[in-house]
Amino acid sequence: MVAQWVAFPILLGGTIACALALMPRLGAAGAVAVAQTVGLLAIALAERLLPHRRAWNRSHGDVRTDALHAVFSGLGTTQLVRPVAVYVGGLGAAVLSGAFGGEPWPRAWPLLAQLGLALVVAELPQYWLHRWQHEHDLLWRFHAVHHSAPRLYWLNAARFHPADLGLLYLVGYVPLVLLGCPGEVILLFALFDAVFGMLQHSNIAVRLGPLNRIFSMAEPHRWHHSRTLVEANSNYGSNLIVWDLVFGTFLLPPDREPPEAIGIAGLTDFPRGYLGQLGAPFRWARLRPAAPTMPPAS
Repeated sequence: MVAQWVAFPILLGGTIACALALMPRLGAAGAVAVAQTVGLLAIALAERLLPHRRAWNRSHGDVRTDALHAVFSGLGTTQLVRPVAVYVGGLGAAVLSGAFGGEPWPRAWPLLAQLGLALVVAELPQYWLHRWQHEHDLLWRFHAVHHSAPRLYWLNAARFHPADLGLLYLVGYVPLVLLGCPGEVILLFALFDAVFGMLQHSNIAVRLGPLNRIFSMAEPHRWHHSRTLVEANSNYGSNLIVWDLVFGTFLLPPDREPPEAIGIAGLTDFPRGYLGQLGAPFRWARLRPAAPTMPPAS
């Protein structure tokens, strides 16, 4: 079906193109805000028109929880952590600039080329943090909030514990500031990251073919949410899948579809409400006995 193959480039590419077209009129921040809203609405509509699983388009009693995560854990956390990333990265940038006689970031490159570089730079530390979140119990108890989702759809891309999301944000954005990445490129990266995350978790029947070995999109990411640990401990990429290929954690079986039943096996008492999920890492001793820590991926 042609729609399955064109949905990803149209939705993601259209959002980025929208932002670039609006920048001269609205500035980088305004253009990104408008483009992200357009992308969000388009993805939500595409789920209805081209669903991967029709059952995932029905509420599983999770919409309120995911909405609260999106507003408070998503928007709230990034607003709090962004100044920290700018401050920490800025200190390091001053040192690098003094050592090398200028910023190492290639500001003369076209915006799209700089966006591509930003994706590559941020991906490596985010890959290792995500992998450690599955391998170390102290990190997993926070990251388990994300894996508690009973289905995949665009809104639960923001289902993260604030501490978990804040750390992921820092390790991705600090290197960009450190290297002197311009503010408009960082905003463009933030737009890509947000829209890609919604697409990655979306209930849209997309097909990427060979591009699944470049982008960490919905097809491989659905395996990452499997209840089977050997499947869940794979495909750690946030936006790109390159480091999963390099370090042997890529999984995309050609002979079967990812499971419909997702979540965390054995974690039957995990809270379903927003406040309960915020407190879950601090009540881990009560929840932990039935839920084994994610074993190493290797």
